[in-house]
Amino acid sequence: MDLHAAYPAISDLRARARRRIPKFVWEYLDSATGNEATKARNRVALDSIGFSPSILHGPLTFDLHKEFLGQTYPLPVGIAPVGMSGLIWPGAEQSLAQFAAQENLPYCLSTVAAQSPEDLAPDIGEQAWFQLYPPKDLDIRKDLLARARMAGFKTLVLTVDVPVASRRERQLRSGLTQPPRLTPRLLAQIAQRPVWALGMARSGLPKMRTLAKYTEGPMTARSSTAHIGYLLRTSPDWDYVKWLRDHWRGPLVVKGVSRGKDAQRLEHLGVDALWVSNHAGRQFDAGPATIDALPEVRAACDLPLIFDSGVEGGLDILRALSRGADFIMLGRAFHYALAALGHAGPAHLIDILKQDLCANMGQLGVENLTDRALLQPIMLDA
Repeated sequence: MDLHAAYPAISDLRARARRRIPKFVWEYLDSATGNEATKARNRVALDSIGFSPSILHGPLTFDLHKEFLGQTYPLPVGIAPVGMSGLIWPGAEQSLAQFAAQENLPYCLSTVAAQSPEDLAPDIGEQAWFQLYPPKDLDIRKDLLARARMAGFKTLVLTVDVPVASRRERQLRSGLTQPPRLTPRLLAQIAQRPVWALGMARSGLPKMRTLAKYTEGPMTARSSTAHIGYLLRTSPDWDYVKWLRDHWRGPLVVKGVSRGKDAQRLEHLGVDALWVSNHAGRQFDAGPATIDALPEVRAACDLPLIFDSGVEGGLDILRALSRGADFIMLGRAFHYALAALGHAGPAHLIDILKQDLCANMGQLGVENLTDRALLQPIMLDA
């Protein structure tokens, strides 16, 4: 099968993924919070950024490499952390970690993933990142850092934009709990998705294996917006960041930044990079689009910047780079790809991004991604 003929865009992978996973899983992956205005705002704001095409450059040779945090990557793209990846597709964490190691792309494992750092230790390369939802208990905090380090994770990502649990109403309506409780309604949905069901029967229902060590007895099923991860974590403050900087030997990234004054203070604390994100609209429904917040953060500090939220192709990557980003992370897109095509999905997604980048760079006469000045954005009429 010619995958580019059948699934030429991320939207095609999304549509096929929806047909292959149960509805309650789809609601978990695809939903945001509130009326999902922030999720929609991300898309509208990205579409408002354009470029003036440049002509008569002759044949072009494209170089998509990007240096970031001391490493050179074949693309300015990595795999963002997604909680309970293994619920979206059986063995998702291992599949994505292995793919990232093979392709030399960053892979970021969530604290609330279905696999632990130890589980993935044989599968990761030098580019593995660990995303930390900040534990309240000091001993747990120290132990999590030690486990991540011993497993081979080099970069620590502290998520700071989840001070409280968001509502995520679509998730609540779906009936999903953590750990999953298979009600008759959910079982009926599973029965309609035999490939997903067979894979899950082989691997077993996922649970938050990283956190299982810190719970006593079996974990009771809770709402997917109030699971055990929320019970163990705290809302971090500036001293928490300082403690992490003092105790983590390696790059420290802070995820969930959207204001310039916060960026300046984090730079002074010695973090190595900032991740400009609105959690893909999953936390707060009245915030700015991430792409609109990016220039303020860029102007406020000299730190490398990561961008996420709403990326649907190579053109969005160019938009983010033009507004000040140094690197782009995708979460939903990799899971759409995996659910749509199984192990072949991530590689096809990367091919989509490469071809889309080159097609749009060709329109601009841009051969590499190292010089941001070559990308001059303009604002398009609505």
